[in-house]
Parts: sequence; structure tokens; C-alpha cells
Amino acid sequence: MAAEPANSRAIEQIGRFGSKRMLVIGDLMLDEFIWGRVSRISPEAPVPVVNVTAETYYPGGAANVARNLREFTAETAVMGVTGTDAAGERLVDLLTVAGIDTAGVLRSADAGTTVKTRVIARNQQVVRVDRERRSAMTEEQVEQAMAYLAGTLPECDGIVVADYGKGFLCQALADEICRLAHRHGKILTVDPHPYTALAWRRATAIKPNRLETFTAAGLPVTEPEEPVCRDRALLAAARRLLELWEPQSLLVTLGEQGMLLFHGDGEPLHLPAQAREVFDVSGAGDTAIAVFTLALVSGGTAPEAAYLANCASGIVVGKVGTATMTAEELMGACGRAPNSPPGKPVKNRP
Repeated sequence: MAAEPANSRAIEQIGRFGSKRMLVIGDLMLDEFIWGRVSRISPEAPVPVVNVTAETYYPGGAANVARNLREFTAETAVMGVTGTDAAGERLVDLLTVAGIDTAGVLRSADAGTTVKTRVIARNQQVVRVDRERRSAMTEEQVEQAMAYLAGTLPECDGIVVADYGKGFLCQALADEICRLAHRHGKILTVDPHPYTALAWRRATAIKPNRLETFTAAGLPVTEPEEPVCRDRALLAAARRLLELWEPQSLLVTLGEQGMLLFHGDGEPLHLPAQAREVFDVSGAGDTAIAVFTLALVSGGTAPEAAYLANCASGIVVGKVGTATMTAEELMGACGRAPNSPPGKPVKNRP
């Protein structure tokens, strides 16, 4: 009898996504998109004049990770902080309407809600405007967050941390997240920020991009090299992170170069980019870590999870805006992409 195609395992794993309970922790933002048409150049400066035709709003940052997870499983909760401003109200409303549990969202009058406004014309981003006011969590807020964690994390199958460097995450909270995940044997994945300098020791997996890998490792950023598996500077930075944080896996996202997975004692695994057309990379990292984590909690190996995350990224960058995808789209992509690599299922350290 012929061996079962590896892609059938990926499709089986996607079929298990719907039964998983997921928690997203991190910086919550509001993504605003202003859509329009460009018909002329401004007489005031050499910039296009955009005639606005529509405005749309989506959850952004860690909230976008939750939005991506919610496409696959109804049991999705988010933990973070928003302001009591209009943007914060809109963000919480969007999450609630999407069916995402917001019991872990702290509301603070001192925290301005981060808003990223993108102006899109002819399916191309013309400019992005950021409105934010970074503010560190108070001691009382950290205690509230830890209390929520203690009651919620044990009931989850997987935890995703999305650090955007806006002030919600601190080392004390990071240590507690890692401690509880380790204690309860939960899958914990982290998308780190290059400038917060937080340590995420013994997480199941860390997913930095190239810049974050070099910065977190304390090494100067170099130009990408080909082939990826012979990029000595990148390999050195990744191995330093493996020594510093001791994750089971390190998945480095590399844009048009795809992804590079470090897992176990073997050689790193390079997954070439799957995108056929790239319209917008907004939120692609959020999609990647959401699918990567879901695959791990659904019994996938680290290489299998990376394969699915790579397929997912290839889908969303072909859409305009902070996009998500359906399980059907991901299954379809698995049918077009090369077979996923074999391996043993990932479990958190006992």
C-alpha cells in the first residue's frame, strides 16, 4: 500500500483546530484602513491626492492574532489593555462582535489606544499614520493580569504572546506566563519585540523575524544571504537566541525568503515563501504565529506546524489589508504546496 501523503496529516490537523481553546496575550491595537482613488498629484507637494471612498476598522496587534485564531476556533480569548477612548471602545466592540472573549482586557484612562491608519489606493498602501502613547502597566494592573492568567491559562490548550512593545508586557508578567505554561504543560509561543529586551525562557517556540532575531541576540543586522541555510550571521544570531531563551523551537520569518526553523539537534529547516502574489504584508506575522500554534496544539510536529504557518502567510499576503483566512483556504493551500516534513509531535517540557 502506498504511503499516506504528508499533506493529509496537515489537513487532519486543520480539522482539529476547531476544538482548541486559545489565549492571546499582548498589545492590543486598532487598525484603520482608509480606501480611496488617486487621480492627481497635489499642487502643494509631490504627493498623491487620495479621494476617500470607504473606511474600515479591524482588530490589530495581538487582537489581530486573536482574530486569526477565531477563524478556526470559537474558543478564543484575548488579554491586554486598551484606553477608555473612542478607539478603545471600537476595538472592544469589534472583538466582542467577532466572538472573542474580552474578559481579560483591562480598560485604563491612562492608556491611549494605539491606532494604525493605512491609506490604500489602487490596492497599494500610500502611507501609514500611527497614533500611540506608550505607558507601562501599573503594579495594580500587573496584579490584575496575573490573577486573570491564574484562572484562565490552565483551561487553555495553547497560549500566544504577541509583544508589540507598547507597554503591556513586562518581565514580571513574562516570567509568570512562562512559569504557568511550564507548570501546566501548555504550548506557549511568543512573537517577540526587538526593543523590549524581555526574556522568554523555555517557551515552546519563539517566532521572531530577521530584525528581531539579530536585535534580541545583541548582534548587528546583516544583509540577507542565499542560500538561507548558509547565512552564517543569521545562523549565529538564531543559535544565540536558542542558548539565551532555551525554547524547543525557533521559527525565524524572513519575508520573501520564507521561514527558517530550528528544532532539536538537527540542521535548520528552510521553508521557501509560498506567496504567488504579494499585495500587503500587514498582519502576516500574526497569521503565521496563530496557525503555527494551532498546529502544535493539534498534535503537529514543529516542521509540520511551520509548513502550515508558511502556507497561511502565503495566503494572507495575497490579500489587501489586515487579512485572515478560512480553514478551507488553508486546506486548499496545503493541496498546492509541497508535502509537509515528518517529525515527532511537540510537547511542552514536563
